[in-house]
Amino acid sequence: MAKPIEIENKLPNMIGPGTKIVGNIETNGDIRIDGNIEGNIISKGKVVVGNNGQVKGEVQCVNAEFSGSLNGKIIVSELLSLKSTSKVNGEMKANKLSIEPGALFTGTCSMGNQSASTSATQNEKNNSK
Repeated sequence: MAKPIEIENKLPNMIGPGTKIVGNIETNGDIRIDGNIEGNIISKGKVVVGNNGQVKGEVQCVNAEFSGSLNGKIIVSELLSLKSTSKVNGEMKANKLSIEPGALFTGTCSMGNQSASTSATQNEKNNSK
């Protein structure tokens, strides 16, 4: 079977105000959401959720900037930035986290390089034997 060609996309994907998508989104580039998404988002770039943007589901990306709302889980390999108008309800995992005063967050958060902390925990277990 032929391997699918991965096209690098330099233009951002945009979900405009008044648009609602029910389903999963996968992109190799950046995406900006000013509408409503009910589903999971996987991006190899940056996910930006504008002031009126709403996401209900799981988000996985390299960088993220939230001004709108998230109800679900977000996993960011680099920087997660919560702006003052953001409302997050759920679980956050990020290497680095920036939260502006006024941002609302309810749920759990784990920060830092997850692979490094996993290796350290594994080494501690091996050394205690």
